[in-house]
Amino acid sequence: MSAALETVDGTEDIGTRLKLVRQIFGLTQRELARRAGVTNGAISLIEQNRVSPSISSLKKILDGIPLSLADFFTLDFSPSDNVFFADNELTEISYDHTISMRMVGRQLKDRALQMLRETYQPGADTGDAMLRHAGEECGVVISGSITITVGVQERQLNPGDAYYFRSDIPHRFRNQGSEPCVLISAVSPPSF
Repeated sequence: MSAALETVDGTEDIGTRLKLVRQIFGLTQRELARRAGVTNGAISLIEQNRVSPSISSLKKILDGIPLSLADFFTLDFSPSDNVFFADNELTEISYDHTISMRMVGRQLKDRALQMLRETYQPGADTGDAMLRHAGEECGVVISGSITITVGVQERQLNPGDAYYFRSDIPHRFRNQGSEPCVLISAVSPPSF
């Protein structure tokens, strides 16, 4: 491998990028070296920006993660995307005063998943017109009870009960109980 390494010219910080990627994937230098079939010293020298690998050497190292060259160079390491959200950072999306939907990470770009903490007050109903949209959704009841209609099927769910269905099938949520119902749900792709 050392013959394929060149001196860093200072224009690219491949070493720092490799170190971040390695850490994100939870690998030690030694483990990455073992997986890639190179020496631990080679990984160390690259990460210190003391040498710059050829494209073929870098590809061999990234195959040990595994990660493509394109992904390696396009991964965004900026801290702009939050990972953790306090209760007051969830985005409130409401039908009316009887249904509260608090979304996790609404501002995140390119979301493939919609996660909600939903609260249905007694008598709350998503409406006579059944909901319908592309994707799938699932959820788990945390407290209270909820009656869910999916196509021709209907069931009252209680704490610990769950659901999972294709969202293009007409569906409806109703709290016919006397206490609020709280559930955690996920929809993919996001519907809002």
